[in-house]
Amino acid sequence: MTEPPAPEPSGTEPAIGVGPWSGPWPDGTHWDPDLLRDGDTRNVADRYRYWSLAAIVADLDERRHPFHVAIENWQHDFNIGSIVRTANAFLAAEVHIVGKRRWNRRGAMVTDRYQHVRHHADVAALHAWADSETVPIIGIDNTAGSTPLETTPLPVSCVLLFGQEGPGLSDEARAASTSLLSIAQFGSTRSINAGAAAAIAMHAWIRDHGVPSSPER
Repeated sequence: MTEPPAPEPSGTEPAIGVGPWSGPWPDGTHWDPDLLRDGDTRNVADRYRYWSLAAIVADLDERRHPFHVAIENWQHDFNIGSIVRTANAFLAAEVHIVGKRRWNRRGAMVTDRYQHVRHHADVAALHAWADSETVPIIGIDNTAGSTPLETTPLPVSCVLLFGQEGPGLSDEARAASTSLLSIAQFGSTRSINAGAAAAIAMHAWIRDHGVPSSPER
């Protein structure tokens, strides 16, 4: 798939994104004719301007990293949307929602359209899937017996599992985890936001295994 040429200024660019394409339309099946005609105000990287949703997902699928992110969803955790958005930014293979199927998508900022999201009814179902894929589950929780994330290399293929805001990982989640890792804290708060914890853990994987080929990645 070829890189899109730089869009020609149309003089009618909106505050966010780009306006309608100016000049002859480019060739290629990855272009979206509606976006070329009306402009593209989506929250996407510049290289994906005017691309169709399907073309963007297909391109991302060729480059996704082999780590997964899972979060327990027993109380409609508001952090899930933020976690999905971060997983998209770091190009995770999938996000796994464990528990209630419905989750608050507002924090995802529409990135769930580009990020694969899988649902599991309970931790046992997630564990069965992970076993079938030979992917270890790494629980992230500041609990007794956890090993510091800062000094523990993450596996190339793994599932980073997070619990609900407040209670953290359930007993079932801890039992299903191959290992438990904690995030170092130095202040007075008992725990950090689950969305922030997920971002820290995902970036730890990137530091271990991600090799950016350009500032955009």
